[in-house]
Amino acid sequence: MNEKDTSALRERFEKILRETGRENIDYVLEDLDSWGFFDAPASAQGHGAYPGGLLEHSLNVYDAAMAVREDMIESRPDIADQLDTASIAIAALLHDVCKADYYRLVKKKRRNEIGMYEDMDVYEIHDEKFPVGHGEKSVILLLQSGLDLKDDEIYAIRWHMGPWNLSRDDEKFYRQAGKATPLQPLIHAADTIASAIIERPYKLI
Repeated sequence: MNEKDTSALRERFEKILRETGRENIDYVLEDLDSWGFFDAPASAQGHGAYPGGLLEHSLNVYDAAMAVREDMIESRPDIADQLDTASIAIAALLHDVCKADYYRLVKKKRRNEIGMYEDMDVYEIHDEKFPVGHGEKSVILLLQSGLDLKDDEIYAIRWHMGPWNLSRDDEKFYRQAGKATPLQPLIHAADTIASAIIERPYKLI
């Protein structure tokens, strides 16, 4: 991704968040910038493992969530009010702010295309700075930035990874959150669609 692409993505990201009209959103954007959110990868070796990958992934989740919302309200128009577009923007675009200062570039020996070892830049996970988990870390950081999150937005951000590797209590709370608001399963589905389908590497034919 080149600088022009990143700039355009960032402009769209900021525009969508500002259009929510949410108080203190400019403080959140300032914090995202200081944390390195806009230049961060989305993962160490998987989807979006390149500078700006996290920004691109966040927009992909937003686009997937909005598309799923449109499909859902065609068959369930009564649910439209529970899938507020501003809340979708907040939850989708900000679900992974925990990754802003999470990956570090390091040099490691890797085999190249012809089997020779060479030094390569790879991302390593560094979670020792604020070790409080994944979704909950995003919620905490946003609250610290002054964003007044609604309950359903907290549920959606906290549980966007779904029910994987949960304790018994975590699984119970995850299911309770899904019953409380359709925003939570929507963001989980959109995150899965974005990372596993939209951002799937292209295979050469």
